[in-house]
Amino acid sequence: MTGTGRPFRRQVFYIPGYDPFPPRRYRELYRTEGAAQAAISGYSLRQRPLKADGPYGWIVAAQTDGVPSESRIQILEWSDIVRKSMTAGIWATYALLARTAWIYLSTGALLRLFRLRAGPGIAAMYPVVMLLAQLLVAALAAGAMGWALSFVLPGWAAYLLGMGVVWPVLEGFRRIDGKLFVHYLLLDFAFTAKHKGRNPPELEARLDDFAALIAAALADPKLDEVLVVGHSSGVHLGVSVLGRVIAGNVPPGKLAFLSLGHAVPMQSYLPQAQGLRADLAALSQSDKLFWLDVTAPGDGCCYALCDPVACSGAGSAGQKWPLMISAAFTQSLRPETYRKYKRRYFRLHFQYLCAFDAPKDYDYFQITAGPVSLAERFKGRKPSASVSRACYLPRAA
Repeated sequence: MTGTGRPFRRQVFYIPGYDPFPPRRYRELYRTEGAAQAAISGYSLRQRPLKADGPYGWIVAAQTDGVPSESRIQILEWSDIVRKSMTAGIWATYALLARTAWIYLSTGALLRLFRLRAGPGIAAMYPVVMLLAQLLVAALAAGAMGWALSFVLPGWAAYLLGMGVVWPVLEGFRRIDGKLFVHYLLLDFAFTAKHKGRNPPELEARLDDFAALIAAALADPKLDEVLVVGHSSGVHLGVSVLGRVIAGNVPPGKLAFLSLGHAVPMQSYLPQAQGLRADLAALSQSDKLFWLDVTAPGDGCCYALCDPVACSGAGSAGQKWPLMISAAFTQSLRPETYRKYKRRYFRLHFQYLCAFDAPKDYDYFQITAGPVSLAERFKGRKPSASVSRACYLPRAA
């Protein structure tokens, strides 16, 4: 309850990562996982549609130890831009593979990223290895078909006809990519690398729109907190958006940023990411927001406990943010739950948005719907002991 005697009111803006799916997917995830967490932790959540102009969203009313709160949660959508970037055919995908690999290798970014954390580097190599393996399987299938046809056709004709199976084999692999995530990951890395660290113009325009929405919410006197949540690639987009926001007027104590499972170095280590590094530096020193960064060593798709500011060469003596903590999957999930998801890397990467069997101080649903602001909830919290601030960028970057 606020000092005025009314429920705590919050506006949440969620920025997804590189995701082609519509925002209702996040509504359903919040509904099911929020209900599970509420049952585990002993509070209540009631969700209803948001009937208003603007981004897609919903409203959550909560009761925590008898204290009411209400949050309006809206998705800052850029899935249309993602879908447009995923239209490459099979052969165009292999061309993107070559171009993306060359950018990360020729700039030295890949080696530096491996030095920073091996896990995300391995994730980056996964689509490269798998796409080449799929091409090899297709070539072997073509050779086998050519050999079989050589018994009834001249050798050159048999093997020429055998080549006809290459495309169907590769298309078959693409049709099951929902289980393999090979094309998806490659296209994600290709999107980041396309402009060597700069956002494409259409995305920059969208970030301007996001910043305007956040600024409007900050001007609403009925709101106690404006919370921006970025997940995965949505973290570095959140940094760029908030870099714009803090350049304007921000009421004290009202703006908060929750970054989850960040992969910031995948962009900040590219040579043309000066804008992102400048925004990281600005946010890290600002007294206009509270920034909490949450990662987990069990999440192989993020740079776990790597300070996104310092490791990007944007740290300074005046750095205040982010406060970095671990979601501690191995401690906050039952052993059987962790074993169930341990090899499901993408599911673990979304665990930050899901229920925990035994949550510690990180509870996504209390943060986004409970009666306490992010700054107050983590006031006095020390960063996790294993935080790394190592940076492998050259000094001139």
